[in-house]
Amino acid sequence: MKQLYKKYVGVLAISIGLSSCVDYMDTTDFQVEKPATIAEQEVLNAMGTLGSYLDTIANPNFKLGGAIDMNQYSSRGLMYRLINSNFSEVTAGYGMKHGAIVLANGNMNFDRVNSTIEAASAAGTSIYGHTLVWHANQNAAYLNGLLAPLVVESPPFKNELDLSALMSGSMEGWQSKGEVKHMENAGMGEGTSGVILSAGSGTDPESVQLTTPPIPVVPGKPYEVIVYVKSDTPGQGGITFEGLADNEPSIDWMNTGTDSTSFGTGISWQEIRFTVDDVVGDSFQMHFNFGYEPNVNYSIDISNLYVYDPAGEPAINNLVVNGDFENGNGWGGWGNGSSRGATPDGMGFGGSGKAFFVTNPSITGGFWEVQTSYEFAEPLKNGEEYKLSFWVRGDAEGIIRPELQSPNYSSNGFGQVGVTKEWKQVTLSTVATADDRIRFVISYGEFAGTVYLDNVVLSSANLSGGSTTLVYKTDQEKRAIVEGEFERWIAGMLTTTKDYIKAWDVVNEPMDDANPFELKTGVGNSNLAADIFYWQDYLGKDYAVKAIELAEQYGNPDDLLFINDYNLEYSLDKCQGIIDYVNYIESKGVTVDGIGTQMHINIDSDKDKIVSMFKMLAATGKLVKVSELDVRVNTTTPTAEVLELQREMYKYVAEMYVQHVPAAQRYGITVWGVTDSPDNANWLPGEKQGLWDINLNRKPAYAGFAEGLEGM
Repeated sequence: MKQLYKKYVGVLAISIGLSSCVDYMDTTDFQVEKPATIAEQEVLNAMGTLGSYLDTIANPNFKLGGAIDMNQYSSRGLMYRLINSNFSEVTAGYGMKHGAIVLANGNMNFDRVNSTIEAASAAGTSIYGHTLVWHANQNAAYLNGLLAPLVVESPPFKNELDLSALMSGSMEGWQSKGEVKHMENAGMGEGTSGVILSAGSGTDPESVQLTTPPIPVVPGKPYEVIVYVKSDTPGQGGITFEGLADNEPSIDWMNTGTDSTSFGTGISWQEIRFTVDDVVGDSFQMHFNFGYEPNVNYSIDISNLYVYDPAGEPAINNLVVNGDFENGNGWGGWGNGSSRGATPDGMGFGGSGKAFFVTNPSITGGFWEVQTSYEFAEPLKNGEEYKLSFWVRGDAEGIIRPELQSPNYSSNGFGQVGVTKEWKQVTLSTVATADDRIRFVISYGEFAGTVYLDNVVLSSANLSGGSTTLVYKTDQEKRAIVEGEFERWIAGMLTTTKDYIKAWDVVNEPMDDANPFELKTGVGNSNLAADIFYWQDYLGKDYAVKAIELAEQYGNPDDLLFINDYNLEYSLDKCQGIIDYVNYIESKGVTVDGIGTQMHINIDSDKDKIVSMFKMLAATGKLVKVSELDVRVNTTTPTAEVLELQREMYKYVAEMYVQHVPAAQRYGITVWGVTDSPDNANWLPGEKQGLWDINLNRKPAYAGFAEGLEGM
């Protein structure tokens, strides 16, 4: 094969030489040599495919890979033929990552993966799995949504269960068995109370029990019951009754589709919701039984413990019509060149729906100099207390001031409200002290920037119901949620692909650039891109250990598992950092089969460092994979000289890989920017880093890379 290649190189040299030495001839009989560019291209076109320059007998396990766009590849067009004729393995640029597979609701769609597997199988081309665990290209909106605070809206109806004693810290009127106590700050929301029930060593369900006072009802009416419960370890609870036709019913407690006499509990608050429709008298009682499992501590939230008639009269009347701004209308306002209105969909609280915004260009001399105003249908009642709640965030931090105002500008203020960059709920109250409090006003003069408001509710404090509780998840809950998603994702991908894919980037880009001996982290960074989610911030340094354990559990026993990173040839400290991390991973009892080095380099990259990197990686004894090779030319209009430098660098990388990585450790080389076309799996459109140009003509880089491969 070497002789074959040298033949083409020789032809190229002769062609270039002849084209530069054309003598003058009689115009009646002459021939013109082909221009050098055409002659050069013909030489490149006459070369064999890349795979033909490999000694497959001496390197039977070496994988020559190319990056693909999965849609383009599975359509089986021109790029499909080009890839399969030159490469023995393909790697998806994006299509096998979390963000490409996991839908907004958490479901996974593997249709494109399966189509790609079918296309590769038809060609006899293997697929390299890229990537199981990464911080980028994630469906971060879905993952962060699971970790976001739980927003619990109580029913806007009268609560038939008298909670007054519990709300004041007393257990009067409530009965209990076993260790049952009222406890402050044990409820779902910040500063809310709960009832703690602690199971002992037995397993009698009724040995730990809380019993409600009699709950008055109208005979024959159905009533809905809502309970929020959690436990410090997995547990079990149940509810029995007095006053029903069936006091020990089987119920679908959590809308799972299955009736049972008990329900499971865990470290996160969960809603128990069911209907009681067989009361035999004018009241009934509930027994909360938590003695099923020994040594488990349970919490029942007090504020959202509800029994109500869903067909009854609403117990709340929001005086602010369209307080959720979903009709697209905002409020009027004035001052300091400010602007206001309803946002587009997706900018409301929780990332859905609309919100109201006010943009104030600068802080003013008085807080009242920038205001919005909402007019009530009629004046508020003099002497009555009014509750105000809303969600608020800003693009900066500052202060706003809500108040109830009269036409003469006298007012009852709710106080200052601190605005942060994160959504938060504000709950305030004030008493109307005049007969003509006719409008709701918010002042923004102390805030420079944009304030967003959503779900504004103003109601009489005499009305119950309709409250909102914001439930923040604990670090323990967040870790458990992330662990569950981590396993669900890896299990889903591997069980789908294991019959065809036998090698994986299990963890991609773990090491930090600024601190190359430490893992990357998103802690302290409030400006993360929308697709960024750092698994390691929740699972810790052993996240790669867990990933390998799961890959071994759900994949094939002999799958090859790699840790992959970039800039290892640029920063030798980072190269050492990933080697150290691999050693740490293996100290935990799992095996890393290989290390991938991406090598997104350019024509000026430090060749000495490239050699040092290969030596360092080879010294680990692990498989070494050049996982994402491309060579940038640093210009969008490269000259022939620049393209020659690109050719030399592709050749150099292949030669140094062969020279410094023993044959038994050579997993392979994958070319990332196969062509200059942005339609291929090209992450750097316009950078001219490929082996083929935008028209799929071979470039000098093709020849250089082929020559480097011949060294095997």
